[in-house]
Amino acid sequence: MAGTSTHTVTNQPPPLVDYDLFTADRALCEAVERHTDPGLVDEVREELSGLGRTSGSAQVQEWGVLANENPPRLRTHDRYGHRVDEVEFHPAWHRLLGKGVSAGLTTAWVRPAGHVRRAAGFLIWSQVEAGNGCPLSMTHAAVPALRTDPELAAEWEPRLTSTIYDRELRPAHLKAGAVFGMGMTEKQGGSDVRANTTAATPLAEAGTYTLTGHKWFCSAPMSDGFLVLAQASSATGAGGLTCFLVPRVLPDGTRNVFLIQRLKDKLGNRSNASGEVEFDGTWARRVGEEGRGVRTIIEMVAATRLDCVLGSAGLMRQAVAQAVHHCTHREAFGGKLIDKPLMRNVLADLALESEAATALAMRLAAACDDGSDRERALLRLAVPAAKYWVTKRCAPLVVEAAECLGGNGYVEEWGMPRLVRESPLNSVWEGAGNVQALDVVRALQREPEALDAWLIEVGRARGADHRLDAAVKNLLSELGELEGVEGRARRLVERLALVLQGSLLVRFAPPEVADAFCASRLGGDWGSAFGTLPYGTNLASVVERARPVS
Repeated sequence: MAGTSTHTVTNQPPPLVDYDLFTADRALCEAVERHTDPGLVDEVREELSGLGRTSGSAQVQEWGVLANENPPRLRTHDRYGHRVDEVEFHPAWHRLLGKGVSAGLTTAWVRPAGHVRRAAGFLIWSQVEAGNGCPLSMTHAAVPALRTDPELAAEWEPRLTSTIYDRELRPAHLKAGAVFGMGMTEKQGGSDVRANTTAATPLAEAGTYTLTGHKWFCSAPMSDGFLVLAQASSATGAGGLTCFLVPRVLPDGTRNVFLIQRLKDKLGNRSNASGEVEFDGTWARRVGEEGRGVRTIIEMVAATRLDCVLGSAGLMRQAVAQAVHHCTHREAFGGKLIDKPLMRNVLADLALESEAATALAMRLAAACDDGSDRERALLRLAVPAAKYWVTKRCAPLVVEAAECLGGNGYVEEWGMPRLVRESPLNSVWEGAGNVQALDVVRALQREPEALDAWLIEVGRARGADHRLDAAVKNLLSELGELEGVEGRARRLVERLALVLQGSLLVRFAPPEVADAFCASRLGGDWGSAFGTLPYGTNLASVVERARPVS
C-alpha cells in the first residue's frame, strides 16, 4: 500500500473547461460592446456568450481533439472502380463544422453588425479547433466575389449564408446550405497567380467554360463549390486571368470533373483537408469579366486575410488563457507561479500581445460593417498590415505560452503542441509575409486615401501618450522617403501595425495596458523575447485582466 502514495497527483492545475470563452475574455467583450450599436449589444452579447459556453464545454473541446487525431482521408474510387474523389472525415469534424455554420460564422453579410458579431464568434471558435475555420472562412468570403454577378449571387448567396450544414454531395439547388472552397495556387506560380496556366475554354452557353489544369493547393476540397482562377481564351479577344465558379456536383446530379490527386500532409491544421486537384474538361461558370479575375476575387482575399488575423488572435488568446490558468494554480519555489516577478512579466507581455491583436482585428471588422469610403480606405492599408504583423507574432507567442507550462507544454494531451503547430499557418495562408508587405507598399504608393484614413484613425489618440505621438512622427518621416522602400517594407509594415494597435489601446484599454504597450512596443524599451517589459509596469493588473474567469 505504501507504493500507491507515489501516484498521488498534486500541484497540477484543473482542466480549463466548462467556462464561457467570450465573457472570460475582457478585451473581446469590450471590443464587441464599443463596435456594436447600443440597441443590439444585449442580443449580440447573449449570442456570443452562448457560443462561448459551447466552445468552452468539455464535450466540444474533446471534438477538437478527435478531429485532429483523426485527419481526413481521400477516397478516389468506390469499390466498383468508379472515380468518386471524396474526402472522409471523422464525425467530430462534421459536428464542429455544423456548429460553426449554425453559429452564424458565414452570415456576416446579411445581419446587422454582422461582421463584428461574426468576427468575435470566429475568434472564439478558432480556439476550439482551427481546422474547420478554413471552410467557414472560404464560405463567408465567397459572397462579395459572387456579388460581382447578380445572377450568381441570387442563386448561391442564400446557401452560403444559411445556418444549415448539409454534408452530402448533391446538386446545390437541392441543398439548404452549402460551403465553398478556393483554388488559386499553382505549382509554377505560387503567390504569382498571373503565372497560372489552367486554361478556360468557352462553351456555347454564355458565361460557361471548361477548365483544364492543375491546382497545387485547393482549400477544403470536400466543398460544394469553388472559386478558382484560370486563363480564359475567348473569340472576342478579351481573355486573360479570370475568376470561375466550379460546382462539385452538376445540376443533373452528375459529378463534375474534380480529380483530387492527393491530400497534403501538413505540419498543423491536420483536421482540415487541403488538396491537389486536376481539372480535365471541368464545367465552370465565369464570375465577373474575362481578364478581371484578380479584381473579382480580391474582395474574397481581403475577407480571408482578415480571418487570418482573427484566427491568429484566437490562437493567441487561447495560448495566453492556458498559460495564465496554469500559473494561477501551479506552485513552485514556495509560491504560485503567477506571483513570481519574472513569470508575471512573461505573462503580462503575452497578454499585451494578445489584447493588441484582438483590438486590431475587431476594429477592422467594425470597418467592414461601416462600409464608408474612408473605412474601406483604412481596410486597404490596415488589413494586409494586420495580416502581416499579427500572424507573425502568433508563433513566438504560442511557443512562449507553451513554455509557461514547463514540460507539460510539450506533451500532446495538454493541448499546447496543437496550438504550436497551428500557429505559423495564418502567416502563410492568403499570401505570406512578403506578399502582405508589398501589398501595403502598393497602397502607400498608389492609393493616398489609404494612408489618409490610417492617419485619421491613429490621430484620434493624439496627445494621449507621448510615446505614441513620437512613434507616429518617426513613422511619417520614414514614409516621406520611399526610395528603396521594397527592401525595408517589413519594417514599415511592422511600425504601421504597432502604431495602429497602440492608438487603439490608448483610446480603449485600461491605462496599465496602454502604458505597458506603449512603453515596450513604441518607447524603444522592449527586449527581443517576451518577459522584458520595463520596470515599473503594472504587471499584476495586466495579467489579472487576461485571466480566463467569466
